[in-house]
Amino acid sequence: MRALYIRILNLLLAAVMILAPVTPALAFSRVKDLVEVEGIRDNMLVGYGLVVGLNGSGDSLKNAPFTQQSIQTMLERLGVNTHGTTMQTKNVAAVMVTANLPAFAAQGTRIDVSVSAMGDSKSLQGGTLLVTTLFGADGQIYAVAQGPVAISGFAAGGAAASVTQGVPTAGRIANGAIVEREIGFTLANEHQLRLSLHNPDTTTASRIASAINAYIGSGIADATDPSTVRLNIPDTYPRGVMGMLTDLDQVKVDPDEKARVVIDEQSGVIVMGADVRISTVAIAQGNLTIRVTETPQVSQPQPFSNTGTTTTVPRTQIQIDDGKGNKMALLHEGVSLQQLVNGLNALGVGPRDIISILQAIKAAGALQADIQVIG
Repeated sequence: MRALYIRILNLLLAAVMILAPVTPALAFSRVKDLVEVEGIRDNMLVGYGLVVGLNGSGDSLKNAPFTQQSIQTMLERLGVNTHGTTMQTKNVAAVMVTANLPAFAAQGTRIDVSVSAMGDSKSLQGGTLLVTTLFGADGQIYAVAQGPVAISGFAAGGAAASVTQGVPTAGRIANGAIVEREIGFTLANEHQLRLSLHNPDTTTASRIASAINAYIGSGIADATDPSTVRLNIPDTYPRGVMGMLTDLDQVKVDPDEKARVVIDEQSGVIVMGADVRISTVAIAQGNLTIRVTETPQVSQPQPFSNTGTTTTVPRTQIQIDDGKGNKMALLHEGVSLQQLVNGLNALGVGPRDIISILQAIKAAGALQADIQVIG
């Protein structure tokens, strides 16, 4: 009898789960994936240096006088006087060295650097970067770089042909720089922080502030503008600022976004957001295509014939496509992204034509979204 009751109870629970309304899943994201803490940021570094040890693929000193001057200056520091001499070496290349200094990077920390040729060097393969100081925007030295350059491409050639893969004049040195100066920013002493949204939006900023206040307590977070949420750090909060940021990183928020259509005219890529809507509009697309094909044929006389000459007979074929088979599609008001794509695909148009159609719909005032053209 007990087993029968348990079986009936399980059947009732299964029926309730089947009949219960299904709520749509929301695209929740963590706060740490939506914002950056103001003050916690990378800093760009740049420097000028020399790459040596190249196998004849370096700068030609005649076309790159700055490389020769750099070599002379470096040798003078080492006690070698080269003034008045003519240099012919092609094993040295002048390069620009760049790196990102992470936030809170301590002295002695190693960071990656990128190396790019400045002159007419053919390749940096097998080269070694000499000691190069890296400067910040304030003109101070923050790191020193040195080491063998690793490139992802190569260049090889002969008298009649050459092969180049990737970019052999740019490379990278993993852990190639040592941090010499720290950025002065003490996070633990802050009593107020500002969260900067990656994608500014009034709704998203308000939702982040509401989620933080619901998790910690009212009055902690305040959305000051579409791109900023201000945090007030309580003095009694456990583990202080770091503890609060650690707790807030995992708070889930449903971000909102503006309806936008992004178009890359160079590659023909089109990206449309899920909230793109259009008003009632009729679309027809047709292009006149004329294709002319020349297939000349050779006419020869019969074998062992004493008369006749070999001649070329032209053969021209013309094809005309005036788009008679194309139809007009009607898209009703408020259609979704999927319906819009299906309607455009029903016309048999490609990405290039879709770009023109979307721009025409926007010009007609029927596209309820912003069009952003890149490239």
